[in-house]
Amino acid sequence: MGIWFRKPQPERRSLPRQEMSAPPSFSSIDLSSAESSLQSVAVHSSVDLIASLGSELPVHVYSGDGAQRVKRQTPGYLLDPAGDGHGLPDWAYQLLMSWLLRGNGYGDILATAPSGYPTQVKLFHPDDIGGWIDKDGNPVWTVNGKRIDSARFWHRRVNPVADRIQGLSPIGMHAAQIGLSLTTTRYGLQWFADGAHPGGMLTNELTDLKPEQAKTAKDRFMAAVRGNREPVVLGRGWKYESIQVAPEESQFLETAGYTEAQCCRIFGPGLAEILGYESGGSLTYSTVEGRSAHLLVYSLNKWLRRLERVLTDMLPRPQYARIDRDALLQATTLDRWKVYQLQLSTKARAINEVRDDEDWPAVPWGAGPAPADPPEPEDKPDDEPDEGEGN
Repeated sequence: MGIWFRKPQPERRSLPRQEMSAPPSFSSIDLSSAESSLQSVAVHSSVDLIASLGSELPVHVYSGDGAQRVKRQTPGYLLDPAGDGHGLPDWAYQLLMSWLLRGNGYGDILATAPSGYPTQVKLFHPDDIGGWIDKDGNPVWTVNGKRIDSARFWHRRVNPVADRIQGLSPIGMHAAQIGLSLTTTRYGLQWFADGAHPGGMLTNELTDLKPEQAKTAKDRFMAAVRGNREPVVLGRGWKYESIQVAPEESQFLETAGYTEAQCCRIFGPGLAEILGYESGGSLTYSTVEGRSAHLLVYSLNKWLRRLERVLTDMLPRPQYARIDRDALLQATTLDRWKVYQLQLSTKARAINEVRDDEDWPAVPWGAGPAPADPPEPEDKPDDEPDEGEGN
């Protein structure tokens, strides 16, 4: 047929690819495991952003309020609540992830203080826990199907519902949206990988091929190109053209972008825009500080408050834990110094407090507010007459 090929390669058999006449159904998506939803890029990015920021921000311990507030030494056990050597950031990340994915945090109380508050808690995987209220109104908890003593069981929930012992799972409430995200991703992968459109056309401009001849030419061409990157030599009249389909034409990017933005909104407003998803709005940020402030106010602060309450429950009264939100609002050097100048001029902060924010050592004269600037000298009246006066 006028086609010149190199030496034929041994035949390689592979499983036939399934023709895609319709998108795959939700039946292939399993969200029974907390981690399965993290296959969605938007879900993973959103929960990781919240959990990472919440666990990495500095934690301080105080007592008193207002002018009587005093910073206390953080207890050693609070620096490693699980007692496994991984520290508070690791423990806080686990707890936040459990809340974000399943709406509940569970743990085994390994140690308590004499006054009864827990000082060491080992967290459980949320999918290993079962809980209900028995006929006497008492909570019953199981770990991998085995009942555990309620006295040593630790439970903190979010998204509470009346007459339910467990909080609502964000993944369970929005399973359809997350399933759509995963289904769209798989459909797009199969579209471009499994040949929902032909990859190219092999044509002959000199003759009309019979079906048998076309099949033979196709088989020989596929045998020549499969499994290697060597050039193919075509005879007179033969032409091969690769078919390129723009992703925009297949509408996958548009559908996937909208779906991923919706998944981000499960965990708080503004996350979709911060993570770069097109949402159809006009929300823009002129500074990094403005973006961080939006994230803190609308999405992150509620998770920080919940974590603060958990850490406060592990402290003796009247001490309480506070997460340093100022560490999130990273301003430029110029903006930061403008704030310092305003704070010092209004005597809102002491010099050493500002120096501590900059990781500078304290100075002996910096314990109090900055001294007021000396007043500018007033212009004295000119008693001498100008030239020409008095004549």
